[in-house]
Amino acid sequence: MMSLPFYQRHHEHYDRAYRHKALQSTLNQYQKETKSKSAVYAQGSTAYTRGSAAYRHASAADFSLASSAAYSHGSSAYDLESAAYSYGSTAYDHSAAQSKRSAAYSLDSESLSQSSAAYSHGSESINKLAAAYRLGSEAYSLGLKDSNLMIENQSYKMSPKAKRAKQNFVSEDKENEAMDYSVPIFTGREVSISGITDTEEERIKESAAYVAKRNLFATGEGVSVSKVAKSTSEEEHHEKKSRKVAIRESAERVALKKTLEDTQAFHKKLNQDKLLHAPEFIIEPRSHTVWEKQNVKFRCSVAGWPAPRVTWYKNNVPIDVQTHPGKYIIESRYGLHSLEISTCDFDDTAQYRASAMNVKGEISAYASLVVKRYKGEIDPSLLYAGTVSMPLGFGVTPHGYASRFEISFVDKFDVAFGREGETMSLGCTVVISPDIKRFKPEIEWYRNGVLITPSKWVQMHWSGERASLTLTHANKEDEGLYTLRVVMGDYYEEYSAYVFVRDADAEIPGAPGAPLDVQCLDANKDYVIVSWKQPAVDGGNPILGYFIDRCEVGTAHWTQCNETPVKFARFPVTGLIEGRSYIFRVRAVNKAGISLPSRVSEPVAALDPADRARLRSHPSAPWTGQIIVTEEEPAEGVVPGPPTDLQVTEATKNYVVLSWKPPGQRGHEGIMYFVEKCIAGTEDWQRVNTEIPVKSPRFAVFDLAEGKSYCFRVRCCNSAGIGEPSEATEATVVDDKLDIPKAPGRIMPTRNTDTSVVVTWTEPPDAKELVGYYIESSVVGSGRWEPCNNNPVKGTRFICHGLVNGEKYIFRVRAVNAAGLSEFSQDSEPIEVQAAIAAPSPPYDITILESVRDSMVLGWKQPKVIGGTEITGYYVNYREVVDGVPGKWMEANIKAISERAYRIQNLKENMVYQFQVAAANLAGVGTPSLPSQPFKCEEWTIAVPGPPHDVTCTEVRKDSLVLLWKEPVYTGRSPIVGYYVDMKETEAKEEHWKSVNEKPLQKKFLKIGGLKQGVSYVFRVRATNQAGVGKPSDVTDPVVAETRPGTKEVVVDVDDNGVISLNFECDQMSPNSEFVWSKNYEPIADDSRLNIDTKGGKSKAIFKDLGEDDLGIYSCVVTDTDGVSSSHTIDEEEMKRLLALSHERKFPTVPLASELAVEILEKGEVRFWLQAEKLSGNAKANFVFNDKEIFNGEKYKMKVDQKTGLVEMIMDKLEDKDEGTYTFQLQDGKATNQSSLVLIGDVFKKLQDEADFQRKEWHRKQGPHFVDKLGWEVTDDCNVMLKCKVANIKKETHIVWYKDDREIMVDEEHDFKDGVCTLLISEFSKKDAGTYEVILKDDRGKDSTELQLKDTAFADLMNEVCRRIALSATDLKIQSTAEGIRLYSYVTHYVEDLRVGWVHNDTQIRFTDRVKTGVTGEQIWLQINEPTPQDKGRYTMELFDGKTGHKKTVDLSGQAFDEAFAEFQRLKQAAIAEKNRARVLGGLPDVVTIQEGKALNLSCTVWGDPTPEVSWLKNEKSFVSDANCILKYESGKKVSFTISTVSTLDSGKYSIVVKNKYGTETSDVTVSVFIPEEERQSQQQKKNEDNKTKA
Repeated sequence: MMSLPFYQRHHEHYDRAYRHKALQSTLNQYQKETKSKSAVYAQGSTAYTRGSAAYRHASAADFSLASSAAYSHGSSAYDLESAAYSYGSTAYDHSAAQSKRSAAYSLDSESLSQSSAAYSHGSESINKLAAAYRLGSEAYSLGLKDSNLMIENQSYKMSPKAKRAKQNFVSEDKENEAMDYSVPIFTGREVSISGITDTEEERIKESAAYVAKRNLFATGEGVSVSKVAKSTSEEEHHEKKSRKVAIRESAERVALKKTLEDTQAFHKKLNQDKLLHAPEFIIEPRSHTVWEKQNVKFRCSVAGWPAPRVTWYKNNVPIDVQTHPGKYIIESRYGLHSLEISTCDFDDTAQYRASAMNVKGEISAYASLVVKRYKGEIDPSLLYAGTVSMPLGFGVTPHGYASRFEISFVDKFDVAFGREGETMSLGCTVVISPDIKRFKPEIEWYRNGVLITPSKWVQMHWSGERASLTLTHANKEDEGLYTLRVVMGDYYEEYSAYVFVRDADAEIPGAPGAPLDVQCLDANKDYVIVSWKQPAVDGGNPILGYFIDRCEVGTAHWTQCNETPVKFARFPVTGLIEGRSYIFRVRAVNKAGISLPSRVSEPVAALDPADRARLRSHPSAPWTGQIIVTEEEPAEGVVPGPPTDLQVTEATKNYVVLSWKPPGQRGHEGIMYFVEKCIAGTEDWQRVNTEIPVKSPRFAVFDLAEGKSYCFRVRCCNSAGIGEPSEATEATVVDDKLDIPKAPGRIMPTRNTDTSVVVTWTEPPDAKELVGYYIESSVVGSGRWEPCNNNPVKGTRFICHGLVNGEKYIFRVRAVNAAGLSEFSQDSEPIEVQAAIAAPSPPYDITILESVRDSMVLGWKQPKVIGGTEITGYYVNYREVVDGVPGKWMEANIKAISERAYRIQNLKENMVYQFQVAAANLAGVGTPSLPSQPFKCEEWTIAVPGPPHDVTCTEVRKDSLVLLWKEPVYTGRSPIVGYYVDMKETEAKEEHWKSVNEKPLQKKFLKIGGLKQGVSYVFRVRATNQAGVGKPSDVTDPVVAETRPGTKEVVVDVDDNGVISLNFECDQMSPNSEFVWSKNYEPIADDSRLNIDTKGGKSKAIFKDLGEDDLGIYSCVVTDTDGVSSSHTIDEEEMKRLLALSHERKFPTVPLASELAVEILEKGEVRFWLQAEKLSGNAKANFVFNDKEIFNGEKYKMKVDQKTGLVEMIMDKLEDKDEGTYTFQLQDGKATNQSSLVLIGDVFKKLQDEADFQRKEWHRKQGPHFVDKLGWEVTDDCNVMLKCKVANIKKETHIVWYKDDREIMVDEEHDFKDGVCTLLISEFSKKDAGTYEVILKDDRGKDSTELQLKDTAFADLMNEVCRRIALSATDLKIQSTAEGIRLYSYVTHYVEDLRVGWVHNDTQIRFTDRVKTGVTGEQIWLQINEPTPQDKGRYTMELFDGKTGHKKTVDLSGQAFDEAFAEFQRLKQAAIAEKNRARVLGGLPDVVTIQEGKALNLSCTVWGDPTPEVSWLKNEKSFVSDANCILKYESGKKVSFTISTVSTLDSGKYSIVVKNKYGTETSDVTVSVFIPEEERQSQQQKKNEDNKTKA
């Protein structure tokens, strides 16, 4: 078995303690015995007394057990002398899903006395019923009825502490035996430990009570279950009980005393609030082993001051609740901390740590969680059944709350439109009341009713207040109805809105949209069926088919699966590699091209379904897995039998899918399959998969002839051979079994909102396997259809959003299934997009505005929902109320009233009445309001005024609003002198009303500022007269201070004619909406000051003659909208601004972008110009010089460019008579302007000179000329290049270089391609100083440029040359010579101006015969002759270019000096040897030719020190002097070689060898002796004669 973590080493994956055979037998026994009657237990009481305050806590426990497995419910009676307290041992049932919990306790009574207090506690051992108890419940819970019971009165400890028994593991041979099992008991109710108390003392008592209870129950000590043994008689059973009583009571007294001591110590510590102490775990978290899908909760209690902060860790990683919403719940209250893990799975198996920290330190406690997966005989559904028969640990506590939560949604997401590839976000603020921090909501998102889980496509976030869902890469699969569900216990609220996702722009114009919802079906080893949905957009051309691509997971290489497009929306993909995972995508194709690919499918593995299920059943956690190795004996191969149940599961025009079951006879090894086919009615069977057998019992057959009938059969094969074929299938026709659906019918559009229409239709007849429907809309007359949805919708009703209000639309629908898309339905009837109208909702807040003896004036508020059209009137009913009994309703008015105030006549004085009001619109009369409060009809005699009425809010913005009201109907005994406005936040209490204005307002409106954005407010108004302030009006509806999107303001405008107007736009109008203008919030009755012009969604209030009578606030309200309104204030300052702007518009000026200016052009022409900001096509200009108009002619060239606003005048040249003032006058319609420029005196003279210069320059540039004058630069080779740039060159142009007026002959001609002329001067030196000149000339003229290279200019150039040379210097190197050591560096070339200095160890070197410097060619060197150790050190060569120095450094010390010195010694010895070695200095020729008989005399000089030895060789052999050849060596220098008479025998190679101790040298001479021709012939003749004689 694999290595397991320490907390699971004693548990196999499926613990036998939970599934041994005794489980079923005990379960059966328990069910039988529960039917028997339980015995009645006698209960006694014992008195407890303590100190002066006597508490009597009586408990009698005389329990008897009728059978070994029955439990009964007992309770103890407690009698107190002054007060009665009851405390029962009770089993708490948390929900209907939990099993009933019961336990039997037997308590004996005994009196204990300690000084002034007596304690008694009786106990009896629990009967040994382990097996039955283990089946009773998953965990035993014990709770307190009263959380305020003092710890001194809590004496419910049942057993002393005992060491926890080691866990036993049942072996196979003892499965049927019962076993000892310790049952952990812990509290299941939190009221006693975490209830909210009012005082610190109660909190301390509560914590102490929990400590005592923890000692009893937290570890499961005190209650044990042992083997069940049946007594043979009841007497023997009671006798066994009595033997244990004494020991048990003694142990319990000790335990009770220890509990009291611990409690007092803890109580003392909790009251030491002023003493700092480090954290301490009073109760540490307990380890748990649970089953999958269960919840688990770790609890701990921590003490310390200041209160420690507790952090929970999983495997030493902090747990982030926000990252895993709904997974973890962390609570901390009054020193008690808990971590709850919901719906445990294998990944939750870990070590958990609670870390407590304050300023005094940190402490940690550890607990382990092991999550098991249940596998056994018990139905997994019992995990949630909550029945009594459920095994221990299977109960799941339901999450419910006793009270209902009010859940509301604020800032809700609306219908959203997106495009494929975009990021979309939905969000909503959730408000939950009451707000209880310990109760966290569950946030769930649904798409089309299906729960959404986070993925790479969908991200969810819950901030605690706002829920958001983000589609990171929207696709058409994401389109649908999104629902946010907020769950609080058993209650939830939902909010929904539709999200539309349009197709992304096609890469190829006219290509269809991408397919969607690609899924993998029926995956096997060899193939998988891929299905998809057709797109709504075909690009204007019918879709020809689809291409399916696959990609192996982990790679990025996509492979096309089909060569030709398939039309059916399902396709089997073959050729998969077993065990590998793949993803798929689909592309649609029409004649325009191929669509973008769909979203990829989920990965699918090429495995048999059985193998896939087996992999899923095994845990993925490394510590819960098992490695099972099964060894089987090799068996002889068996030829497999025929497969069974062969059938055609799917048939289309392109393929047929077969499925079968493996044979029963197949041996131990795996089998594969061969598929065969034949045309129906023949027996010509052909093998389909001829090369590779099929591994899985599924196969798709392709390449079948459409319309023909085929039969199929399958053979099995293994290593033993090929088996018999299966039974052949019935004849199958190769054709689509699924037909394209027919068109839907009866398309009915109905109005919904101002931007949406509800479309309904009927399902097409005989439709099979419908995927959904596509709906399209078209504006009537446009001929262009647009898809309303891009993801097929199910059902026959759909809301089409995103329509234009007021437009008329027609709709059509088509059905979709895997075979394709149906024809379009008939077009619907046209419908105009408008909000549907309905009867208004009831008015509300009915109040009395005035009451007299026989009449009353009612006021009310407008309905909150007006039904999509304006309210046409109201109807009032009233009834009498006598002694609280209402009578029959009577009509107060027959004709509808338009105002929200009405006087009801003919009432009875002092009679009590109730009223109700109903609103009416075009849709009819709405529901009447609820009956008002009873009002008594009596004369009002109060002095103060009645309440104002019809208080409304308008122009609501994020920081302000305008409040309007009407004066009271009842004014009191004196006239109304003003009004007071009160406000408060909606949730604030009544005492938080505050007055907005300190002094009474004379007007009946007020703009209230300083509001907080997003805060809800309510307002009321009070009228005042001389008698005082009257009754306040009804409170307004809550108003949130916010500026709604799309809000527009009244804009003041002045047109080109100077007309002043106020303009207001509204894009939220309904067909019945109207613009209502008012001044100072009163209807405008006098139209002599204003003209109102309204067209569509725009309205304009035009002032006829703006004056002081028009000062005020002008507001505009759009009726039948959601409060669209705005205002604009015209005060004196605003009026002056508008009148000035109006005058400017009436008498306009041409705005100038620039004033009149002058500039000199290239030819020396003078240009006068100005530029207007804007000119119309009718603009013109007048040109004036010295108050006289000038005109276009030879001297003046004038131009006006209306497009650019440029006005210019050009003069060829400036003459003296042109001095003066120039003016340009502009006229553009009614607008005029002018600008002048004064050119006199020095200004004119300077401009005239500049013009002349430019003219000359222009003439110069007509021929060849220099653009850039002659200059120099130093090249990288340290040469000097003279260069200049020329222009206007042609082939015949000549260039001549001069130096000091002498022409420089240039070897090559310039081609002028780059427009640059150069002269290169190599190795520049002082001799090159002088004046250089370049002349360009051809038939058009000539130009010249000159460069002085003398004095300072030459010095600057030489400095640059020296700098470049210094920069070219190489690093110093060390060279040994026969004389010493040489340091050297190479430069590009050397000039005398470059000064060289040498420094040795920061000291300037003084040159001597031993140390000297020099330059040889390009080498700069320092020679150190006969070096000594004093010559070691750092040498620096300094090159000074005239401005800066450049240094090169080398270190001649250490190994570098030793090596150089050794080389110097070697070279020196070699030089001495070369000087003194023996050598032949000269005198011997290389070849000597001599006639036979002549004398030969050769001599030479040899040298060497010491004197060399001389020897001779003839033909490489030693040769000595004889009579014929005399060899002489005289004075160690002279060597002679003499042959008195030479003969042919003397011919040969002679060598002289000189040798001393320093070396040897050889000099060769070749001697050739010849015979004269006559003599040779004579000798030959003589020889021939001698030969004849001999013959």
